[in-house]
Amino acid sequence: MEQESLSIFDENHQKTGKNTRAFIHQHGLWHETFHCWFVHNKNGVPYLYFQQRSEVKKDFPNLFDITAAGHILATETVNDGIREVKEEIGVNLNKEDLQSVGIIKDSILQEGFIDNEFAHTFIYIFENENLTFHLQKEEVSGIFSAPLLEVIKLYDKTIDQISLKCVTSNNSDFNEVDVTLQDFVPHGFGYMNQVLNAIRQRIDI
Repeated sequence: MEQESLSIFDENHQKTGKNTRAFIHQHGLWHETFHCWFVHNKNGVPYLYFQQRSEVKKDFPNLFDITAAGHILATETVNDGIREVKEEIGVNLNKEDLQSVGIIKDSILQEGFIDNEFAHTFIYIFENENLTFHLQKEEVSGIFSAPLLEVIKLYDKTIDQISLKCVTSNNSDFNEVDVTLQDFVPHGFGYMNQVLNAIRQRIDI
């Protein structure tokens, strides 16, 4: 995976070349990713879905993150990124099922790791109570949900913690878990606000 070839961009999203994923992260080069957020509209109440990253992941093991996401390879288009939804959580979607939020700059800075992304971000809003997930075990440990308004309060820092309800998990020890912002992947400043605001606009709350 670290040797996957990704396209490189400058800060204005102009393509400048390509290199391996490992090289790009090591040097903090801009590249493209695909992000898909699931929103369950349950009796008029929206719930935001998070994946829990597998405990064997090199980066951010066990933390909660975007429902499904991944890198767009140098040989792929943005539309090809939808494969991540099928690969990670086993849900078949078409481009027509998704609502685009646009491209959001997202920077995750860690020691020895700089992830500068042009994130092509999408929302999937659904009402099906029986949506079935099949998790890619080496990538995803579980799918969890929380009321959207609670997530917004958490990121606004008006509350310190929320409860995530387990939708499906490879680890059946618990049905609900209390979390703080420290339990989520630390996406760049403003990324989550843009995502949450876009979801609010589309479901009119």
